[in-house]
Amino acid sequence: MTQTINSVFNAQQAHKYTLRTSNAAQRINKLKALKRGIEKHEAEVYVALQQDLRKSQFEAAVTELIFTYAEIDFAIKNVKNWMRPKYIGKTITNLFAKNRLYYEPKGVCLIISPWNYPFQLLMAPLISAIAAGNCAILKPSELSPATSSVIARIIAECFEEQEICCFEGDASVSTALLELPFDHIFFTGSTAIGKVVMEAAAKNLTSVTLELGGKSPTVIDGTANLKSAAEKIAWGKLMNAGQTCIAPDYVFIPEEKQAEFIGHYKESVNKMFCNGNNTIDHSVYAKIINDRHFKRLTGLIADATNKGANVAFGGETDQGNNTISPTVLTRISDDSNIMNEEIFGPLLPIITYKSLDEVIDRINKKSKPLALYIFSDSKENIHRIIANTSAGGTCINDVLIHISNPKLPFGGVNGSGMGSCHGEFGFKSFSHERAVVFQSKLDMTGMIYPPYYGKDWVLKWLKKLM
Repeated sequence: MTQTINSVFNAQQAHKYTLRTSNAAQRINKLKALKRGIEKHEAEVYVALQQDLRKSQFEAAVTELIFTYAEIDFAIKNVKNWMRPKYIGKTITNLFAKNRLYYEPKGVCLIISPWNYPFQLLMAPLISAIAAGNCAILKPSELSPATSSVIARIIAECFEEQEICCFEGDASVSTALLELPFDHIFFTGSTAIGKVVMEAAAKNLTSVTLELGGKSPTVIDGTANLKSAAEKIAWGKLMNAGQTCIAPDYVFIPEEKQAEFIGHYKESVNKMFCNGNNTIDHSVYAKIINDRHFKRLTGLIADATNKGANVAFGGETDQGNNTISPTVLTRISDDSNIMNEEIFGPLLPIITYKSLDEVIDRINKKSKPLALYIFSDSKENIHRIIANTSAGGTCINDVLIHISNPKLPFGGVNGSGMGSCHGEFGFKSFSHERAVVFQSKLDMTGMIYPPYYGKDWVLKWLKKLM
């Protein structure tokens, strides 16, 4: 496998010089070819997502296929404008020069994607890489093998290996790939593995985009509509059985509102994910990806309850089907594992508070989250929380939806990631912004050349103008 990887990498290194001169029409044709390839295999993608994660076709359509089609269409519509050199303003030091910003492809890029949204989280960065004119090697997750197999077939049918190639396999494949001097690496996954990727990239001074995760808090204040908040949080928390990087991880709520919120949350769970008799509907509720993660999540429940937490409702597990019922926990100890690692499952800790200062302090003591959600009808409280915290992205009175707008950057900050993706932000992640100055025949640069005798007036003049 290592020999094959090296052969493809070398072929792409040679081919990147051809791709860097590709025009908008050529890149658009590649994007259209990718879309046709996906459409051809769409039914297979749905089957694969059902096999890997028990995703319903409707959920898979909304979060994986339609999302991908929208990303392609947006790039097709805008790539010509993204590629166009940007006019940059003048300064007194280059008054007669022309200043431009060129976007050039980074070259050969590595895209490593996770298992939770195994189709969309590989295709979205690939679309950006194609729009920016790059070669790419893809490494889908071995934990979602059915989807990885379909992806590999689509890529093989749509592209030559010297341009885009997909390698399936376990972590050893990723290890072999990370030893190569890529021009850019785009990684989506856990913070722990993100550190490994960044360390490997540093050895070759390879630039990286890291889309990680973390514990995304949700703040509900006393002015919020609890029924609406509970329904939105239940949807965002339990889609894909909680295996979503921007899922609400835990909830802050005033002490006097906790019981009412839990009641509304339970109603929302029963309405959206149960058969009407309080039993989980497997046709709409995904499974935990594998036995290891199932045991990790049941271990979080056990650890929390052993340290005094209360299971307000839920907690049922079905190991044979890798299913954990939607679960709400209260009275959680700060030293519980569930409060110190990303949950990535259908478990919702609820923390009561007396003041917003307390909430802000607790959020800021943790690593900066990928997302922060605020439910409030108080503009003062909303802006106070935003001004005093940091997060990759934020939604007010909703969850998750910021990822669906390609005109917004999506990404983390520090522990939750670096760099942005989607739309023009993804295009820029896979591009080098190259400053170009076209000097005029009439220029004043010579005024600062030596000899400096008698040029004190130049310094005084520059100080006034700069």
